[in-house]
Amino acid sequence: MAEGDCVRESGAQGPRPRRGQGELQAQVLAALREAPGPVAAVWVQARLEGELAYTTVMTILSRLYVKKAVTRERVGRSFLWQAASDEAGLAALRMHRVLDGRDDREAVLASFVTALTAEDERLVRDLLSDAESGPKD
Repeated sequence: MAEGDCVRESGAQGPRPRRGQGELQAQVLAALREAPGPVAAVWVQARLEGELAYTTVMTILSRLYVKKAVTRERVGRSFLWQAASDEAGLAALRMHRVLDGRDDREAVLASFVTALTAEDERLVRDLLSDAESGPKD
């Protein structure tokens, strides 16, 4: 395939460019965060832009489940899906996966901390202090 060529999705009218990596997952998560509660994959499919196959939506949901970004509950022969957390929680999950994938956690954390702005450093210190003092009532 030459640069600039488009990929045609099954059943689509005309060429459509490929989505960026993670774009579909982000769209699925956005749909789940807008859902009134746990929903079926077909509900998610109906709210996504474009004409994605049901199997594609199920693949995305399954991958998000493995990443712990969504939860699922079996109802009959299918699942109901729900976002596991908000965007901040999902970003935290990604950060944990990066740390878990490295041999030298201390080096990764040290590099991260030394690159913080003064304001972010103050915020981290405040959060750590709050965590040490326990939950507030």
